[in-house]
Amino acid sequence: MDKTLHSLTGYLKLLEDHHLVRDFNIGTHNQNSLIRYISYSSMDIMKDTLFVCKGSHFSIDYLKSALEKGAICYISERKYDLGKAEGSDSYIIVSEIRKAMALIADYYYNQIWKDLKTIGITGTKGKSTTAYFMKFILDEYLKERKKPLSAIISGIDNYDGVINEESHLTTPEAMELHKHFSNAVSSGIEYLSMEVSSQALKYDRTLGVTFDVGCFLNIGEDHISDIEHSSFEDYLESKLRLFGQCRKACVNINSDQIDRVLEASKSCPHVVTFGLDDKADVYGYDIVKSGKSISFTVRTKDFVKEFKITMAGLFNVQNALAAISISQCLEIPMSYVAAGLKKARVSGRMEVYASKSRNLQVIVDYAHNKLSFETLFQSTLKEYPNKKITIVFGCPGKKALGRRKELGEIAGKYSDQVYITEEDAGEEPVLKICEEIAQHVEKQACSYAIIPDREEAIREAIANADDNTIILITGKGRETRQKRGTKYIDTPSDVEYVQKYLGK
Repeated sequence: MDKTLHSLTGYLKLLEDHHLVRDFNIGTHNQNSLIRYISYSSMDIMKDTLFVCKGSHFSIDYLKSALEKGAICYISERKYDLGKAEGSDSYIIVSEIRKAMALIADYYYNQIWKDLKTIGITGTKGKSTTAYFMKFILDEYLKERKKPLSAIISGIDNYDGVINEESHLTTPEAMELHKHFSNAVSSGIEYLSMEVSSQALKYDRTLGVTFDVGCFLNIGEDHISDIEHSSFEDYLESKLRLFGQCRKACVNINSDQIDRVLEASKSCPHVVTFGLDDKADVYGYDIVKSGKSISFTVRTKDFVKEFKITMAGLFNVQNALAAISISQCLEIPMSYVAAGLKKARVSGRMEVYASKSRNLQVIVDYAHNKLSFETLFQSTLKEYPNKKITIVFGCPGKKALGRRKELGEIAGKYSDQVYITEEDAGEEPVLKICEEIAQHVEKQACSYAIIPDREEAIREAIANADDNTIILITGKGRETRQKRGTKYIDTPSDVEYVQKYLGK
């Protein structure tokens, strides 16, 4: 692993070469200084750190703190008046801070990602499940070869051989992302599967990284707001950028906007299609649900083979087809693919819990947008015909504002009872968000209750349901925190709440 350190002037030249520098000054004492660390957190500073000023809540006090702790230069989109504070004479002012972050992270870690086989997965729904399907498949293959297990970066958890944590972002900021790459390589890990969000692509978190395999699952309207994507077109175009960053691409032939997607995929030298259409290169058919498993047959130019998954949700067959396609591109033998898919579990995704009588069932899932909601309800109606449906959900604060209408309408259309509650309200009042959702549930003539306390909402849903009811609890899965204000507050997970009240 290349541990070469670069000079501060080397970082300046890098940013100049990419036409990002608007102004700069390097103090005479820093002309030959080596950068030993990079960070955008004033709580994470070492000697000779290059510090990045970013974020809507950034304060000059954070910069002062970073300089006091050992930062020797800062990069920002604006110049700060620091008086005669030590280190204040070295700065690089750039036009695009996010692009600059990706470039300096790639430079600092010496393109360490090239020492990994990387898989990048994008789509409106199914990213986490497909990433975990790949992890189980790869781990089966690696265990046989007595190699370290694969790494994963997802909206659920991150594991890189050193860090094993619950995640806060679907795709981390560039500096954290490259740190994960570095940790994985230093741990002897060969493969890394990761979710690549539209925000990561739009805001350059993966800039400079080329994935061995990129996968496009689907597209539905989501993340449209003043601080995310200005329109569906912006959202789609952001996701399509993945094709310019991968050596091989896998595309779901059943995706909406498929003509646009396939046209964009031409920028990738090798494309494999998958789906429930016999025109797909990896074609799935004969889908049969039996007990807790779902079997299906796959036809490719190389084989016809039956596979089985033991996760609930008929829609997960398409995620499994994505994983089979990716595995083909990586030349993973199908025996390991079949074994991995059969064992695969995704924490907080389509977890089914039953009361002692086995009649009342609760499904905990991360479904949180229009496409995932529609898919979840359609699958539930098909798998549990004639059952009543109760749902507990909310919407996040200050983002994806369209979800309040979309999810409210979908829940109202398919449910018999809706409980609207807290879900990462952040800097918006929980009650305000709930009331906005309720307007759209009410238009569907569906019974609903607003219960801002999430635990109480889940308790009420379980207490008031009879044995002919399926309860869906969506959005949070096994997450153990709520975003309140600008902070994440530790809370029990939805799974813990369900286990607590389902037994009573």
